[in-house]
Amino acid sequence: MGAIDLSRAIEMASCSDTGQVRSHNEDSVLANARLGLAVLADGMGGYNAGEVASGMATAVLGSELEHAFADRSPHMLTDSGAPLARAVLEDVIARTNAAIFQAAQSQPQYAGMGTTLVAAQFYDNRLTVAHIGDSRLYRLRDDALTQLTRDHSLLQEQIDGGLITREQARFSQNKNLVTRALGVEPTVATELNDYDVLPGDVYLLCSDGLNDMVEDEEIALTLSALAANLPLCATQLVQMANDNGGRDNVSVILVKIKEPFPAPAAGGWWGHVKSWFR
Repeated sequence: MGAIDLSRAIEMASCSDTGQVRSHNEDSVLANARLGLAVLADGMGGYNAGEVASGMATAVLGSELEHAFADRSPHMLTDSGAPLARAVLEDVIARTNAAIFQAAQSQPQYAGMGTTLVAAQFYDNRLTVAHIGDSRLYRLRDDALTQLTRDHSLLQEQIDGGLITREQARFSQNKNLVTRALGVEPTVATELNDYDVLPGDVYLLCSDGLNDMVEDEEIALTLSALAANLPLCATQLVQMANDNGGRDNVSVILVKIKEPFPAPAAGGWWGHVKSWFR
């Protein structure tokens, strides 16, 4: 049994912009409500190389996850007892990392390219999020905004180590130094986390071009005010970053949970009983 169509339960909207300073957009986004998949990547490297890395990341994840869940549902359990979504994400990201690294090694114009990544897979009233680097996932629940990912960055390490305060971090020169990226090394450690999902939740995936330019409080107010019109909300967030200087490419994906989406029990009550013994 494959993944069910989630487009009735989940609404998505995205917006990506070059910003006010950069000459081209090295961000890449993918939003597939039917599959319950959102992927955002912020590329880095020489001229156009970051664009290639982020484009590879979203394209490969989108096609590979669709293929993986064509005849297996993300909520199914692996032999280790983990949801299939988690195992598939980890595997596909590892292979994507290898592909980007290989391209960077074999083609001089792509040398040193890489990308951040934040990917959200929704299934069975839950979410598995994978991230590498400083692109973020936030959740708005009951008008409270929570950052669910933790940046893999020098700045975050300085904050964690007590070297600087969060207030000082806002004015740091080290904002864009990531400690982990996709495609830069032969292998990469992907951080994976699982969360329960509730109707009314709004999730925001964004590149640092948004959160470097717009305070979390302003993001929360905008999500609360405009969540009824998701495309407008996405556009407004990008516009706010540009109005504040737009020093980087800025990309957002918004995901709104409209109704529950439990996984169907296979084979009725007997299938449900059998699932206990997997």
